[in-house]
Amino acid sequence: MVELVEYRGWKNNLKLSNADCELIVTLDVGPRVIAYRLPGGFNVMKNYTAMMGGTGEAEWQIRGGHRFWVAPEDLTRTYFPDNRPVKWEQKSPLEVAFTPPPETEYGVQKVMTLKLAEQGTRVQVTLTVTNVGKEPTDLAPWGPTVMAPGGVEVIPLPPKAPHPGHVSNAKSPADYGPNQELVLWPYFDFADTRWTFGAKYIFLRQDVNKGPTKIGLAHRGGWVGYVNSNTLFVKRFDYRDGAVYPDRGTRYQTFSNEDMLEMETCGELVTLKPGESASLVESWELFGGVPDVRSEADVDRWVLPLVGEPGA
Repeated sequence: MVELVEYRGWKNNLKLSNADCELIVTLDVGPRVIAYRLPGGFNVMKNYTAMMGGTGEAEWQIRGGHRFWVAPEDLTRTYFPDNRPVKWEQKSPLEVAFTPPPETEYGVQKVMTLKLAEQGTRVQVTLTVTNVGKEPTDLAPWGPTVMAPGGVEVIPLPPKAPHPGHVSNAKSPADYGPNQELVLWPYFDFADTRWTFGAKYIFLRQDVNKGPTKIGLAHRGGWVGYVNSNTLFVKRFDYRDGAVYPDRGTRYQTFSNEDMLEMETCGELVTLKPGESASLVESWELFGGVPDVRSEADVDRWVLPLVGEPGA
């Protein structure tokens, strides 16, 4: 269930598996969850072929898969080159903590912990960052997952409600207020045909012929999904009212370009004193045999029965 394997030029990787799925995590760099798939199935995560097997590079490498960043995004601390060997410790039969060397230049120590269920495909992902420096630091743990090209992302929207002026039960000024947030990056374009803003869902289709686009949301819906090659990847996470999230309150961000689509969770923005830690927790699941999703009716028919209620 936990074994050392070779993977695409790297000699040292850890495979966590049960009868229903497997993950491969790099140990020569990272850590990166570089593969996640059903038995004999499609790897839902993007791998940049030219970057496979490399180590020790001076510059940060995207490589693909799931990584551990810290927000707010900048060109120094965020893009610290995670190109050094990683230590691992088995906490339980299918729970492993991966610890890269400390990033002494910025006084932070990251630990990525993965816990695979004994049955099924659910993986709990915990990203913990500790201030190992001498001064307080502001940050949020950040979990971007780089998905393979060719799929469509599904982001559920809050339920619709009528205008309070047209109903008889409006009781407070709050009934007239907004209930969702949408943050746009400078290269987002409403005319971009990759996006569909529907009544119940936002869709983002990865297109190998189009460049960068990005949005962020507070996102209280509990899950997002990505359907590719008849495989559904689900990422689940919570939202805490009153918390401060980076980038104008975005708990969830999504980015796409010609190479991939990225599903990004952001933890709470906090000030860590020396010795203090912050964590981001999310979970993943895979489902096979899911048809292509082209409409909201398709999501209701094929995706919702698998996802269940928010937070399930």
